[in-house]
Amino acid sequence: MLETDQKRLLGEFIRAHRERARPPAPGGRRRTPGLRREELAAMAGISVTWCAWLEQGRPVQASPETLGRLAQALALNRAERAYLFELAGRLDPELPAEPRADAPPSLVAAVNATRHPAYGLDRLWNACCWNDAAAHLFCGWLDGDHQRNLLRFIFLEPAARALIPQWQDRARRLLAEFRADYGHIFRDAHVRNFIEALKKESPLFARTWDDQDVQHREGGLRAFDHPRDGRLCFEQHTFSLAERPDYKLVMLTPVVLSD
Repeated sequence: MLETDQKRLLGEFIRAHRERARPPAPGGRRRTPGLRREELAAMAGISVTWCAWLEQGRPVQASPETLGRLAQALALNRAERAYLFELAGRLDPELPAEPRADAPPSLVAAVNATRHPAYGLDRLWNACCWNDAAAHLFCGWLDGDHQRNLLRFIFLEPAARALIPQWQDRARRLLAEFRADYGHIFRDAHVRNFIEALKKESPLFARTWDDQDVQHREGGLRAFDHPRDGRLCFEQHTFSLAERPDYKLVMLTPVVLSD
């Protein structure tokens, strides 16, 4: 039923945008606005029958290249194009092969606006920006000259085991949260290679990944055994960016626990 609904939504989306699209060239008076199905099919390099089946929500599968030509013919903006590929269950070939190294300006601004630990994560959970408070807190990850992937830090770095109480439980939960994101990006070969590499490097990661646990990334109390400051407790808050939902803002506000 879910796949049927998805195909129906895809068909309705294509048809609606075809009917509002600008014709390729003026050709006299037209009875209806937008592109004719024959025109869209020609511009996208597919048959009229195939175009009709897509609009009717038939159980057919369009290739990423075909979807790209449809998006171009329909003059879709970036959000519309992403929606088209999401409904079709395909990875957009125009997406970069690897996560973008630059953090969105709004994310950088939010991280720098707080005096408490804050950092940004890209779609592979690489830290793309962080403030001084986060660098001070996350010894072995955000300070000094270290690799910046959160999962690699948690599962591979001895500093994480020292910093995080009940490290193994926290590692399992973190990976379950990442798997919730993985459902949106699993078609990306770079993501699959990242997972396979970590499975080879960390037996715990491999076992936990195969458990197939999934959780939403939720806030809550987070404790740390800092090498200089001792036990620190924070309330964690995570936000997604409206303009780049594949990026996250993570903020930690101090908590004083009563005896």
